[in-house]
Amino acid sequence: MTPELLIAFIAFAFVTSVTPGPNNMMLLASGVNFGLRRSVPHMLGISLGFMVLVMAVGLGLGQVFERFPLLYTVPRYVGAAYLLYLAWKIANAGAPNSQTGEQGKPFSFLQAAAFQWVNPKAWVMAIGAITTYTPQENFVTNVLLIAALFALVNCPSVGIWTMAGSLLRNWLNDPRVLRAFNIVMALLLVLSLYPILIDVKGVL
Repeated sequence: MTPELLIAFIAFAFVTSVTPGPNNMMLLASGVNFGLRRSVPHMLGISLGFMVLVMAVGLGLGQVFERFPLLYTVPRYVGAAYLLYLAWKIANAGAPNSQTGEQGKPFSFLQAAAFQWVNPKAWVMAIGAITTYTPQENFVTNVLLIAALFALVNCPSVGIWTMAGSLLRNWLNDPRVLRAFNIVMALLLVLSLYPILIDVKGVL
């Protein structure tokens, strides 16, 4: 991989990782509801789970989808249904000091990693990274390099959203304000499904 291509790829990885999407909306809400420290497994699960997804796409899964497009459609709609469920959970999350005492739990490492396989934006990012930025020469080595670099860029990028949520936490002590915030986050999560709901492939 040439230095020019490497710089271009890092820019691609940063922009696609830091822009709004399902992962970042959930991390923002997690930072508000659980704080930065408790959200770290969620962040690491996103980055390492996405790294595995990129490797899988680069090492053959992308070719399977080219031959059988329906197999690409299925996880997109499964992901859409799951995101709607997550939006409902976020909208109904209780305040940390609610009278019920039910604070809920942040995403675990494994839950966040598994979610990447049904995250439509993650699929678009992974396919874009492999098809656009991976040289054919020494292809397997380059796939592993691309996957590792993407994870390294992704973790601090999504961490910005978690940190933002954590900083907002002190301003959302009022349970009514926190409930309103969670509802807004849930709506934004649903809006991130727009490309899927209008069935436009490849739109973030």
